[in-house]
Amino acid sequence: MSLKMVMQRKQLTSKGMVTWYIPHHSVYHPKKPEKIRVVFDCSAKHEGTSLNDHLLTGPDMINDLAGILCRFREHKIAIMCDVEKMFHRFHVSPEDRDFLRFLWWKDGNTNTEPKEYRMRVHIFGAVSSPGCANYGMKYLASEHEKEYPLASSFINKNFYVDDGLISIDSVNKAKQLVTEAQEVCAKAKLRLHKFVSNNKEVLSVIPETERASNPNDVSLNSSEKHLQSVLGVKWNIEDDMFSFNVTLKERPATRRGILATVASVYDPLGFLSPYTLTGKQILQEMCKRGVEWDEPIPCAQKTKWEAWLREWDNLQNVQIPGCFVPENLGKVRKTEMHHFSDASNSGYGQCSYIRIVTNEQVHCTLVMGKARVAPTRIITIPRLELTAACVSATVSNFLKEELELKIDGVFLDRFKSDAWIHKK
Repeated sequence: MSLKMVMQRKQLTSKGMVTWYIPHHSVYHPKKPEKIRVVFDCSAKHEGTSLNDHLLTGPDMINDLAGILCRFREHKIAIMCDVEKMFHRFHVSPEDRDFLRFLWWKDGNTNTEPKEYRMRVHIFGAVSSPGCANYGMKYLASEHEKEYPLASSFINKNFYVDDGLISIDSVNKAKQLVTEAQEVCAKAKLRLHKFVSNNKEVLSVIPETERASNPNDVSLNSSEKHLQSVLGVKWNIEDDMFSFNVTLKERPATRRGILATVASVYDPLGFLSPYTLTGKQILQEMCKRGVEWDEPIPCAQKTKWEAWLREWDNLQNVQIPGCFVPENLGKVRKTEMHHFSDASNSGYGQCSYIRIVTNEQVHCTLVMGKARVAPTRIITIPRLELTAACVSATVSNFLKEELELKIDGVFLDRFKSDAWIHKK
C-alpha cells in the first residue's frame, strides 16, 4: 500500500508540490437523512492537475460481482455482513499525509479562520483507496489462512469491497464461519457488522449490536414481506426470492432520456435481459436514424417506447428463486449446467440453467442470462448465432470458475421454444 503512495508522492514533489488541500462536501443518503458522509473531492483540479491525476489505482483486486451473487445462491443458509468504515480502517504513511490536507471551520462558522487538518486514513474519493483497502483485506485473509481457513476463504473470495455475501450448507458451519470471520477481522481492528441471515439459529450467535439495525429488513417473524438489498438486488428473506423494485423517473422521450431510463435497470445477473434488450433496440434504431441527443423520439419508435414503459410496473412481479436447490428437494444424484443461445437480426443472447436431478424429480433454476443488440452492420444469422454461442461458452467458463458446486455435466445448445429444459 505504501508503495503506491510513495510513487504518487514522488510525482507530486517532482512538480514542486509538497502539500495538497482537498475540497470536501457532505452527502446525505435519501433513505438515511439522519446520517451524513463527508466526501473528499480528489478530482478537483488546481493549476490543471488534481490529486487523483497522480494517485495510482493499483491492480483490480475486487471480486467479480456476478460470481459473488451466484455463490450466494448455492446453499440454503445465506449470510450477509459489512465492514464498518472500511477505507478508514487502513492508515496512510505519515510522510504522505501532507497530500491529504483539508480546511475545516469549527461549528461550520465560515467567518472564523479555518484550521488545517490531515487525514491519517484512506478516504472516499481517492482513486487509490479501493485498491489499498482490498489489498489489506486479502492480505489479512492470507495471513490467517491456516488458523482460520473458513473465514479466510470467505474474506478472500466473497467480499465485494466492504460487503460480504456467502451461502452455507449447514447451520454449524455457518455459525463457525460467523465466529471465525469476526475474530479474524478483529485482529486487524476491522469491525464486521450489519449481519443478515435467513436462518434464526445463525442469527442467535450474532450479538444484536452486530446485526442489521433496520428490523423491517431482517425480521423473520412478521407476516409482511421484507426485502433486503443484496449488492443492489432485492432479496425477500422469508420466501428466498430475488425481485426488482425499480423506480421509474419521469424523463423526456429523447435519446438522452431513453438512455438514462434503460440504464437505470440494475440487473447484474441478466434476469431482465429480454425486457432491457427491447429498450436497447429502440436506442439503436434512434442512432441509426441520426436522432440527436435532445431531439424527440420519432413517431416510428414512440409507440414501441410507450409500450415498453407500460411494462415497467410488471418488473416488480418478476421473482427468481434465491437458492439453486429448493428445500426438501431430496438427495441430489446429479447436477448439470445447461446453456442455451440464439440470435436474430435485431439481437442475440443466452441463458444458463442449473438442472438438479434427484431420485424423485428434476428441478431447474435460471442462473444468469445475457442479451445484446445485433451490430448495426449487416451480419448473417449463422454468424450471429455463432456469436451467441461464443457468449454462452464464455458464461459457461465463468460459472465453472466461480461456482463451488460439483457439476456433473455441461451442455450447450441452441435455444428452442419447446426446449426440454422446461420439462421434467
